[in-house]
Amino acid sequence: MKSIVVYESVHHNNTEKVAKVIADEIGAELVNVRNFSEFHGNLDEYDLVGFGSGIYFGKIHKNLKKFIESTEHTDKTKTFIFTTSGRGTLKFHKKFKEILDSKGFDIVDEFACKGFDTFLPFKLVGGLNKGQPNGEDLANARKFAESLLK
Repeated sequence: MKSIVVYESVHHNNTEKVAKVIADEIGAELVNVRNFSEFHGNLDEYDLVGFGSGIYFGKIHKNLKKFIESTEHTDKTKTFIFTTSGRGTLKFHKKFKEILDSKGFDIVDEFACKGFDTFLPFKLVGGLNKGQPNGEDLANARKFAESLLK
């Protein structure tokens, strides 16, 4: 199965940590959205596509959003999504899924976990969720990835 994980991870590399675990587990190419090029081909060439982002003001990162919106309409490419945020909840996936649905992606699963967050006012107290994603979060990401292979 040919697969790719496209992600954006900016401040504390929370999402990148999760992306690496997932990509390693499913044997996927791992590409930061800023480095995606024609070298990686058309997303239709992949059997499974993963998209990951930190959550910024309740939304996925603008670079990933712009990338998805600029992709050609896909033919129901199997897709999964994952996010990291101060809350670590699937609540933020609604708009993410709407964007992917509009481009023809078939979302098969989703994952979210907490990440170290220094957005104000949390920065004033040293941040929220220090040390996350931690070993348990990454083990859960690995289990999530294993389930994608079934």
